[in-house]
Amino acid sequence: MIRKPIKKRISGRDRRRIRIRKKVFGTPERPRLSVYRSLKHIYAQLVDDTNGKSLGMVSTRSAAIRERLKDVPGKVGAARIIGEEIARLAREKNIHRVVFDRGGYLYHGRVKAVAEGAREGGLEF
Repeated sequence: MIRKPIKKRISGRDRRRIRIRKKVFGTPERPRLSVYRSLKHIYAQLVDDTNGKSLGMVSTRSAAIRERLKDVPGKVGAARIIGEEIARLAREKNIHRVVFDRGGYLYHGRVKAVAEGAREGGLEF
């Protein structure tokens, strides 16, 4: 008997992430601001997709950020600080415009806070 290959099940977030990544592409002049959200932490990364390189990364796990997070209650406030830090990092590298990759997450809560923090820090999307 010939067996059919088992179709792999893909989560809803992964389907949305793939669909978003078809449209969102980072260049050296306008890199992709990618957001990843775990249960405890949030990560933001600037990615140049033409060269396949990461230009910078900030997360709530880094030691320098943890000092600032002691005063901030909640994860949404921490996400806003991550947005401000990624904007500061981008300005140091002379980047002013980015494309926002929400990573398949809804534009709400912590993901929205990262975007708002980055806009406050001077980034344009």
